[in-house]
Amino acid sequence: MTLTQLEIFRAVVERGSFTAAARRLGITQSGVSHAIASLESELGVPLIERSRSHFALTDIGATIHGRIQELLALARLIHQESAAARGLPQGSLRIGSFGASASLRLLPNLIAGFQARYPGIAIHVEEGIDAEVLNWIHERRVDVGFVVLPSDDFDTVHIATDQLLVLLPRGHALAGKAALTPGDLGAAPFIMTLGGSGPLVEALFAEAGVQPSVRFRIQQISSILSLVRRGLGISIVAELALPEDLAGVAALPLKPRRTRAVGLALRSANPSLAARAFFDFAKRLPRRQILAQG
Repeated sequence: MTLTQLEIFRAVVERGSFTAAARRLGITQSGVSHAIASLESELGVPLIERSRSHFALTDIGATIHGRIQELLALARLIHQESAAARGLPQGSLRIGSFGASASLRLLPNLIAGFQARYPGIAIHVEEGIDAEVLNWIHERRVDVGFVVLPSDDFDTVHIATDQLLVLLPRGHALAGKAALTPGDLGAAPFIMTLGGSGPLVEALFAEAGVQPSVRFRIQQISSILSLVRRGLGISIVAELALPEDLAGVAALPLKPRRTRAVGLALRSANPSLAARAFFDFAKRLPRRQILAQG
């Protein structure tokens, strides 16, 4: 059993296919198949059930996948500690990021500042929705990740607080108000975000006893804005998810105001040196510097 085989097995599980894993690792598909077959032969158990139309981990494959995540994390830690002992701040860092809020508004300045200090650390960003990032941290697929606070399972540092905003076409009858309540929105065609703030929006309506008239369920903020701009519905999204240019769209606060706290999360057990360094860097960096544009 080699670390290379384990890395290939993990890539197959994370990417969901031999072809995607080969593309991710820069090797041939036959190389991936050979590595998995050799690993299964050495262990004496099938790890993956596969056919032309089906891919799934066996029960023992799922168990071993968790162990492999731990082994590879320890291997990275060993390499990084050895490099640190030689005075070489090297290694790799995998960051889990969700949506425009983290990927466009919070992550760029954090990465720029961190790489200026640690140019030898390679950074890989995995993007998904909030729930996926939480799972990735648990599974050690990523070393650190952005989460909505509170998150009691990890060490966390608060990065930013934003608020939920109502999006309407500029010419909408409600666009002239200073703030809107959930009751103001109940009868209008509604676009429900499938991003991380979706559960917050659903809870907002539930607490107010309002049933929104949901016409669309969309994850991409650009698609939501396009539909709102064309008068096909209104929506509620997190402020940090919005681009600077909202041409044709009005963004109004809720009454009462609804906020969301976003933080960076780190597994407390055996974090890599790179992960700990990034986490500590995020703690020290002024919040206004993280949010600065350009």
